[in-house]
Amino acid sequence: MARPAPPPVLARFAHQPGVRRRSPGGDRLQRARRHDRSESDRRVKRRVLGVLLAATLAVAGCSTGKDAVVSGGTFTFVSPGGQLDISYPVDKRQKAPVMSGDDLMNNGKQLSLADFPGKPIVLNLWGQWCGPCRSESPELEKTSNEIQPIGAKLIGLDVRDPARDVAQDFVRDRGLTYPSIWDPSGRVLLQLTGYPRNIIPSTIVLDNQHRVAAVFLRTVASSDLIPLVQKLVAEK
Repeated sequence: MARPAPPPVLARFAHQPGVRRRSPGGDRLQRARRHDRSESDRRVKRRVLGVLLAATLAVAGCSTGKDAVVSGGTFTFVSPGGQLDISYPVDKRQKAPVMSGDDLMNNGKQLSLADFPGKPIVLNLWGQWCGPCRSESPELEKTSNEIQPIGAKLIGLDVRDPARDVAQDFVRDRGLTYPSIWDPSGRVLLQLTGYPRNIIPSTIVLDNQHRVAAVFLRTVASSDLIPLVQKLVAEK
């Protein structure tokens, strides 16, 4: 029987003498070599480790302490590795920025930390939309009433509350007498370099030189704050 004639050469494709023919059984799918796959995995792992190492070195390079670093004499917050209560000894404290903004309850008036020179300040970050802030507010009012007579001040920083009147209603409904800076855009909070903006409520305690003495990344009670402020007042 005569063999069928070979198919014609297509004009668009030049003859490829260097192309190797498929070996017998080449129609079967071939499994990737285990060696090649494991080598590829190792290369990926090396790249990931390299990136992580670079990030670690970058953080370590700008840090002189476990929780805070010096940045031109201004406090810079660095994640404390899961701690919720962070305290700073006197020789490690750094100056807080001079934070100021609109007085929440007094339209047209400004409120600043600089209004209270030489006094320890408890700065509480809150928002009327925040459930834990509601349960925390009576403890803060109690703290304010206890620390003001001994020469300290509690100030709120109301964040992410675009409707000022709603935040004002929150204050009135709960009978809160301590003042708050109204910071709907987060502009004032941005002055705290590195501070976690998603942890609300949280509280920052400043000594009489307005250096950061403690940070609470949780709801607080008066029993957390009053003894601490008493110690800071005594540092005078």
